[in-house]
Amino acid sequence: MSAARKGIRLPLSPARQLVVELLHHARRVPSLPLSKQVSVAALAEVRAQAESRPSWTAIFMKAYGIVARRYPPLRQTYIAWPWPHLYQHPYSECAVLIERELRGEPVVLGAKVRAPEEATLTALDGHLRRYREAPIESIGYFRQVLRVGALPAPLRRAVFWYSLHLSGAKRAKHWGTFMLSSLGVLGVEQHHPLTPLTTYFTFGPIDAQGNVTLKIVYDHRVMDGRTVARCLNELDAILHGEVLEELQCLAGAVGYGAHDDAVTLARLKAS
Repeated sequence: MSAARKGIRLPLSPARQLVVELLHHARRVPSLPLSKQVSVAALAEVRAQAESRPSWTAIFMKAYGIVARRYPPLRQTYIAWPWPHLYQHPYSECAVLIERELRGEPVVLGAKVRAPEEATLTALDGHLRRYREAPIESIGYFRQVLRVGALPAPLRRAVFWYSLHLSGAKRAKHWGTFMLSSLGVLGVEQHHPLTPLTTYFTFGPIDAQGNVTLKIVYDHRVMDGRTVARCLNELDAILHGEVLEELQCLAGAVGYGAHDDAVTLARLKAS
């Protein structure tokens, strides 16, 4: 029997429609990437000693949140309507991208973590583990974005425009202040990922010597390259300061639990 000469048409799933719509708005952002190679060998050594190892995503998410607390432009966004202005959110909202499987299709879904700078690494890792492992229908963020992706195209376009371009507060609430994802675990580094948000933080694979490339893709309407360069330098310092200290607490703790988690967070806030 001869092979079929024509392929088949496949409908776009709600998750794929969501990616198409997100890219439509992301392409309108004049973004530039800036990167810095840092060594995380000291963190990797301490992390390996911890009974419950927080993921690198949790580690970098917290560090980025602390940087954003110190550098307000990372919490700002460009709003064009009804007149061009910047909106500054009081804290960070991380939009983290999670790969899941939905009806046999690998999909990337977004979830939010509020104020990662205020959470412990243990708490952040718990959020990420839930997003990766819990049933998709049990995650409110996943249900919300899939509902939007299933809307008719004109209505979906209107929902995106309203939530992204009309109000800075609603934009932060629905989409976050920065986006985070990484393909480093697959040995791949992203060069210029797109996002409609002000910044996109990503990191590449960590080599045997503990070197990793950290990258911020930023909206040039909100900030300039020198600001982003300072943020990357500050990120390096925070990783080897507050974050390393918390990892050392985790590595040295015996029976580390919720009480210890709260004590560590209170001490870090006071420092």
